Amino acid sequence: MQYTAETPEDYIRQLPEDRQRVITRLRQMIKTNLPPGFQEQISYGMLGYVVPHTLYPAGYHCDPILPLPFLNLASQKNFVAVYHMGLYADKALYDWFISEYPKHSERKLDMGKSCVRFKYFDDIPYELIGELCTKMKPQQWIELYEKNIKK
Repeated sequence: MQYTAETPEDYIRQLPEDRQRVITRLRQMIKTNLPPGFQEQISYGMLGYVVPHTLYPAGYHCDPILPLPFLNLASQKNFVAVYHMGLYADKALYDWFISEYPKHSERKLDMGKSCVRFKYFDDIPYELIGELCTKMKPQQWIELYEKNIKK
């Protein structure tokens, strides 16, 4: 589902009430736990956490006008999703998350390369998402991005 929000608060206001609670709580976990340097904005029609041009002037290789994306939070049609590019770029981080998930949730992990999908809002591992957010600083993401993704 595509939202037309210009601010994170606008995005949340447009959501159904049950999703407002989930997105608000996930947003708080992200904002509380992301290392300094990441910036919150609307990115690709969802909540985005990026490395701003002040830290990485080159921007995103697909469109250098955009800051370097790192994490997104979205209310999709059938689920809420956390897109964490560090999971995609860092196998050790991915493996850590896969091994930790069952300790925090009884549900089967529904995950792609960078996307963690939550269909059931009663069993979202908020603390695990918060811990995941602490695992990579902007400079670490820039180095991984330049090594593994930027071509």
